[in-house]
Amino acid sequence: MSALKFAANLSWLYPELPFLDRFAAAARDGFNGVECLLLHEHPLAEIQARLHDLNLQLVLFNAEPGEWARGERGLASLPGRQADFQRVVREALARAVALDCPRIHIMAGLPPMSTPEERADAWVRFELNLRWATEQAKHHGRILVIEPINPRDMPGYLLTHQTAAHALVQRIGSPHLQVQMDLYHCQIVEGDVTMRLRQWLPTGQVGHLQIAAVPDRGEPDDGELAWPWVFDELRRLNWDGWIGCEYRPRTTTSVGLSWLRRLRGAGHAL
Repeated sequence: MSALKFAANLSWLYPELPFLDRFAAAARDGFNGVECLLLHEHPLAEIQARLHDLNLQLVLFNAEPGEWARGERGLASLPGRQADFQRVVREALARAVALDCPRIHIMAGLPPMSTPEERADAWVRFELNLRWATEQAKHHGRILVIEPINPRDMPGYLLTHQTAAHALVQRIGSPHLQVQMDLYHCQIVEGDVTMRLRQWLPTGQVGHLQIAAVPDRGEPDDGELAWPWVFDELRRLNWDGWIGCEYRPRTTTSVGLSWLRRLRGAGHAL
């Protein structure tokens, strides 16, 4: 069984530091991989320099989700935003190539869904936009991922369930589109995480995992999920992809990494 690989999510960890200083903090704590959300807000050359100087790998980032401060959470299913969506996908792919990042998260968005017709239209737009984006990703040698997000944290988000995400990936049928399986969201929406992992990981359709405690979204060492069991299950399933640490530290990030230091002592990579 291979060792598990953990990536620091720099949009969530080390919140006491300016974003660009978080790369060095992650490296000091032993991380080899990092991920983040709003990468487009920061100078590309600065990020390139930090990744190179600290020998870090950027494993995932989000394509620009629209106007985050105004509440937008992705453009892929929104009416009248196709041109904006195509622009941000092209920009994200160019950024991914420049930073040697293999995967980009495409957020589905908060479309109008007050009627069955609006909901159906949103799903049609989402699929059509993803089909176009996946072709662009193929040309650039990148992989796009879509993530079910729980409606408690993000009310109105289009994509909430693993089954819907995997069905969409199956319909599009490209190796350049995968599912980002966040176990925090999965537990809140569906539960039965062990069986979800056993169902979906062997398909090869899961491209990235993320973790956080439920319900407080703190370090994965507390809450309603039995994390030692989950990590052992991932090893049993031979998961060799990255696991993003997308959680809210309860104290400081470095102090809270005791759970990960214990795993590192057991032979798991950071």
